[in-house]
Amino acid sequence: MFRKVLIANRGEIALRIQRACRDLGIATVAVHSTADTDSMHVRLADESVCIGPPASRDSYLNKAALLTAASIADVDAIHPGLGFLSENAGFAAMVEEHGFTFIGPTPEHIALMGDKITAKRAAREAGVPVVPGTDGPVESDAEARRLAHEIGFPVLIKAAGGGGGKGMQLAQGPEDLDRALSLAKREAQANFGNDSVYLERYLYRPRHIEVQILADNHGQVVHLGERDCSLQRRYQKVVEEAPSPALSPEQRVRIGEVAAAAVRHIGYRGVGTMEFLYTGGEFFFIEMNTRIQVEHPITEMITGIDLVREQIRVAAGEPLGYSQSDIRFSGHAIECRVNAEHARTFVPSPGRVTGYHPPGGIGVRIDSHLYDGCMVPPHYDSMVSKLIVHGRDRDMCRQRLQRALGEYVIAGIETNLDLHRRIVTAPDFAAGDYDIHWLERWMAEQD
Repeated sequence: MFRKVLIANRGEIALRIQRACRDLGIATVAVHSTADTDSMHVRLADESVCIGPPASRDSYLNKAALLTAASIADVDAIHPGLGFLSENAGFAAMVEEHGFTFIGPTPEHIALMGDKITAKRAAREAGVPVVPGTDGPVESDAEARRLAHEIGFPVLIKAAGGGGGKGMQLAQGPEDLDRALSLAKREAQANFGNDSVYLERYLYRPRHIEVQILADNHGQVVHLGERDCSLQRRYQKVVEEAPSPALSPEQRVRIGEVAAAAVRHIGYRGVGTMEFLYTGGEFFFIEMNTRIQVEHPITEMITGIDLVREQIRVAAGEPLGYSQSDIRFSGHAIECRVNAEHARTFVPSPGRVTGYHPPGGIGVRIDSHLYDGCMVPPHYDSMVSKLIVHGRDRDMCRQRLQRALGEYVIAGIETNLDLHRRIVTAPDFAAGDYDIHWLERWMAEQD
């Protein structure tokens, strides 16, 4: 097992990784920008190293600064967390070249699955159904027009080298295509340094279903069930739950087995998430995330398995020590992403937290780095907390979530807590009857 781990991230995920390390008896090193000097993950780490000014490019995305900090602190391994450099194959390779262990998959697997086109090709070779679309990036606008007609409108134009809804545009018909292509390419270049795009058939009202995978270096692969991440705004997840209220037990087993088989086929190591669109009883692979996910706690709540702890163990070369038949699922879990943003405009709302009271009680978990008096800087993602609730069944879980949201107080900054309070009482959500476009339709109706 590792002696000391550097956590190349910030905020709640850095704190989450620290806790898993402590449970394993591993010392932790926090890195931070000057804006995060007083952050909770810095305060609770065994050691800390300042790696630069507030801008991400000069701190959390500065590979040389991170590797220098790892050398100064004499660590064994680096955990990238999520976001930032967590899915950067070049950084993973540099970590290994400098004699540290990268707590994640191999650089080759990050590169393979990080490009959506090669990921779809690998999935197809593994026998996983994919959304109909182009086999590779379109080479010209003329080729895009021809292929769009073959695929059939409406079509989505998507960035080959990224995700999170960036570089994604919808063309309802031929008249929209040129404008959508131009916008998608500009966004892709701006966000990922790569303007390559591909085309994909637009599916009406699908659900976003993802399967959590865990694989060791000894050939053992298990899936830990699915999560329903269909409640999205502008392709950004807002609420997630596990298991999905839309799947039958047979469908749940089938998609888990398909995802595990695909990961086994490519020889993957570590945690990973296979993401699908589900509609009309069919699953279509869209991408794989080769890191720990924001929504991993709901899987932990229904399985009792600490995913970050397992991620560290696997990176250290330890076997899982259990098989698929040992995995047990219990109850239902829902996660709300709490963002520091204006309730109506969704513009980020940084500032000082002047009052903080998290909810408690049985089945309630808070993953957050907030505390009374802390500063939420304007330089990073606006998510400041995750409220995770578990119950015996979905009805109990939803009722418990409604109570927990009523207790949660974050003063001094604006948050989307009120949005969550309204979602949880919506009749469609109560019935589990929603798709990836439902939240935006519902929000428009509220206005």
